[in-house]
Amino acid sequence: MRLLFVCDGRSPIATNWIRYFVDNGDEVHLASTFNFTSDLDYAGTHIIPVAFSQLKGRENKGDSQGKGGSFLWRSETVNMRTAVRRILAPLTINSASKQLTRLIAEIQPNLVHAMRIPFEGILAAEAVGMSGHIPLIVSVWGNDFTLHAGATKWMGNATKQVLSRTDGLHTDCLRDQKLAIEWGYREGKPTLVVPGNGGIDTSLFYPNTEESPQEALQVINPRGIRAYIRNDTFFMAIPQIIKELPEATFICPGMAGEVEAERWIEKLDLSAAVQLLPKVSRQEMAEFFRASSVTVSPSTHDGTPNTLLEGMACGSYPVASDLDSIREWIDPGVNGSLINPGEPDQLARAVIDALNDQELRKRASGYNLALINKKAEYKVSMQKVLGFYREFIR
Repeated sequence: MRLLFVCDGRSPIATNWIRYFVDNGDEVHLASTFNFTSDLDYAGTHIIPVAFSQLKGRENKGDSQGKGGSFLWRSETVNMRTAVRRILAPLTINSASKQLTRLIAEIQPNLVHAMRIPFEGILAAEAVGMSGHIPLIVSVWGNDFTLHAGATKWMGNATKQVLSRTDGLHTDCLRDQKLAIEWGYREGKPTLVVPGNGGIDTSLFYPNTEESPQEALQVINPRGIRAYIRNDTFFMAIPQIIKELPEATFICPGMAGEVEAERWIEKLDLSAAVQLLPKVSRQEMAEFFRASSVTVSPSTHDGTPNTLLEGMACGSYPVASDLDSIREWIDPGVNGSLINPGEPDQLARAVIDALNDQELRKRASGYNLALINKKAEYKVSMQKVLGFYREFIR
C-alpha cells in the first residue's frame, strides 16, 4: 500500500500507529504539521505548517520545555495558544491545503489518513476535496468533539465539513462514534474503534512479575500540561494525601521546567513529595507505571487516554475523570475509581483509598490486564486497522 499520513510528526501516538505500516513494508509518506525528527524509515517526509505551527520550530533547540522562542508556544501559555490557534487557523488553511494537494498529486497514495480533526483533518479534507476521489480516513482523538468542535463557529463548520468528506472514521471510544453522527458523519458509513495509538505493546507495558503486589506508595500523573488537564486539582489533592499517608510520593513525567507545575509545588510546599520529570522514553514510562501503585488522570475532556491504558497494562490502579469515554474502560470500584476532575477532595480520597487497599489494587490489576489483552493489544488492534484500510483500497 502507498499511504500518506497527515499528522503531527512529533506525536508518539501517531508514531506508534504509523510504525506498524513501516514495519509491514508499506510505502509510507508523512505530511507533518510540525518540524520533527523520527527513527522511522519513511518513503518521504514533508512539513506543511498549519495554524501557525511553524512558530514552534523557532524555539531554542536546547530548550525542551519551550521557554525560548515564540511566546505563543511557551508551556505556560497553553490555554491562550489553544484559543489563538482556533481563531487564526482559517488564515492558514488555504495555503496549506494547496501544498498538500500538490503533494497528493505527486505521491498518488492509495489513501490519505489524517490523525485528529484540528487541524490536520481540516487540512486533509480540504486537500482531498481538490484531488479527486482518493479515500480519506480521519482519526478523532479524545477531545476533537467535546473541546474543540464547538469552541468557535468556524471550528464547528470546519468539523462538519471534515466529516462530510470523510470516507472512513476512526475513533478511540464508542462515545465519539455517536458524537460524529451528531456532527454530520453519515450513519452507516465505515467506522473503526481502536485505541488512538493503535494499541498497547504488552511486551513493553506489563505488570510486575513479582509474586507480591507493589508496596510502594507512589502515584504517577502522566498527562503533562494540557489545556484540558486539571493539574490544579492534582496538586491541591496532594497535601490531603500526604497528611494521611506521609510516605506517599508523586512523579510527573513531562512536567520538568513547567512553570504551572513549579508554581503549585512552591505554593503548597510539595518539593519533598513531588518529582517533576522531563519527557521520558516509552521504556522508562513503562517502568514508572510498574513502580507506581496509582495512576491519576484528572481531565475535563478525553477519549481513551493512551497513558491510562498503559498504566492499566502495567498494573497501576487508575483514578480518572468520570467521563462517558472513560466509563467504557473503568467500572468504578472494580478496576479503577472515577472522580470529578474539579474536586481535589474526591481525587485525594480515591488515591488514599487505593493506596490503603492492597487487595483492591491486586484484583484490579488482573482485571485490567485481561481487559487490555481483549480490547487494546497492539498487534490485534492494528490487524483491524489493516483490514479497515484494505476496504477502501479495494
